Amino acid sequence: MSHSTPMYMDMPREVEHSEALRQLREVLSKENYEGAVKCAMRLHGALPDQENLDRNVVLVAYGGGKDSSYTLAFVRTMQLIISQAHGSTFRMRVATNRHAGMPQAVMDNIDRAYRALHLYGDPSTELLLIDGRLVRNFDANLPQTSDVVGRNRTDILMTGHRTAADARPTFCNACNLSMLNAFGLAAGYDGGVDLIITGDSKQEQRDYYLWVSRLARKFGLQPPREMRGTFQGFLTALDNISQAYFADIHGEEAVDTIAEHSVHSDVRTGLEFFSIYQDTAYASGDHWELLTDYLGFLFDDIAFSFTESDCGNPALMAHLRALKCERRYGQTYAEGLAEYVDFAISLMHKKEFPPQLVEMMRERYAGEGAAERMREAMNAYAAEAYGVTEEQFVAAVYAPFTEKGLGLDDYLRKEQPDLLERTAVIETLLGGSFDPEEGDETAVAARLEQITGLKLSQLRVLYRSSLRLPSTTPQSTQLIDAILEGDPHKAVIQTRQSADGPLVPELLSGR
Repeated sequence: MSHSTPMYMDMPREVEHSEALRQLREVLSKENYEGAVKCAMRLHGALPDQENLDRNVVLVAYGGGKDSSYTLAFVRTMQLIISQAHGSTFRMRVATNRHAGMPQAVMDNIDRAYRALHLYGDPSTELLLIDGRLVRNFDANLPQTSDVVGRNRTDILMTGHRTAADARPTFCNACNLSMLNAFGLAAGYDGGVDLIITGDSKQEQRDYYLWVSRLARKFGLQPPREMRGTFQGFLTALDNISQAYFADIHGEEAVDTIAEHSVHSDVRTGLEFFSIYQDTAYASGDHWELLTDYLGFLFDDIAFSFTESDCGNPALMAHLRALKCERRYGQTYAEGLAEYVDFAISLMHKKEFPPQLVEMMRERYAGEGAAERMREAMNAYAAEAYGVTEEQFVAAVYAPFTEKGLGLDDYLRKEQPDLLERTAVIETLLGGSFDPEEGDETAVAARLEQITGLKLSQLRVLYRSSLRLPSTTPQSTQLIDAILEGDPHKAVIQTRQSADGPLVPELLSGR
């Protein structure tokens, strides 16, 4: 049966709901359908307006990956069960936060899921797309906004230079804060919502809250006392953290840039979460038919990267590791790539990925020519998604400008030897507050911007900032370190940091 058409617009609403529920009952396992019935009863009891069910608005965050696709299908099933039982149901607001690392393939997966679940045209659903601070109705063909691309690009490059391209902070710090801002925007949009659906357990929700609370307390960023313990207080603390973090990354004088990264906290007082965790199973291998046959989920070569099925950034994390090994450690690009692949596949096993997905990923990076093929693909993706070149990533790998240019000579000698004789000019430009006036200074400034992808003003921020290297014995003395303290997506590997050097331990992070 094909499920590629939108809602049956000529059917009455109750018939549409009945048909959609029939299809879901066919593809869900008996266990998961019974779980949806049980969960729907709990949710019905938690809705604040029992007399007018359609006045209740429930939020579901949908990133377009395999797990959130299943969650969406499960909540849609609950919505349809309540509709069948009561002749009315809650309104489901589905919100997708899009960043530049989300390829078109993810948008297409979302579109197919919406069609399969009969969400288009159903007045009991709201489908939202959030690009930065812009909230619009979902359309898979809406182009990404240039301001989001520019912001994501600058965040990656600035954080990359601060951490010598350590994968997790480079790609995930800003992205995670952006996702939480989208949560706030979606929860407060157009009158707000009554409940937020989550697949996290109560313990996981508590862990998130404690993480934010500890971070805010450690750096003096707590919300007002009367707001603590509420979702609004949680978002306010995150906003304080975000403002402090981006002031550190971009410099306190970058007032507009810092403001663009604020976390929206204007939501209803007393807003609570409703967890479906206890009533459903999440292992994607258990609902493979639902994902691939019914929802039309495709595991695209870029969009499906290691532990992520809605983001191409982990492929770039592998690329950066390979560049570091090639340019700084005297290894080959392929050797560095293999190091990251082994690490990332170990993460896939820990997350209990289905064997067929692990094998798919292993095969992608294996065999003759695979490393160069993936290098070409990742360079093309970086250029398309962010406008970043391999040369600019190489500069971040060296982090030559932080700590007053501590690594500048090494970088210039190995990567830009023709600039070595301009070292004094470069240091004058980076340490000064004046604009270049002479011809030589102007040319050197333009060259620095070309090879880094950053403006001279941003390079000056890096020049007076510290270099934060990953350590096997981390000490979270700065916010940039503390954000990912205790993060599980790390491992100590054995590597060679020179061509003939001994094996030494190094902390590797990624997704």
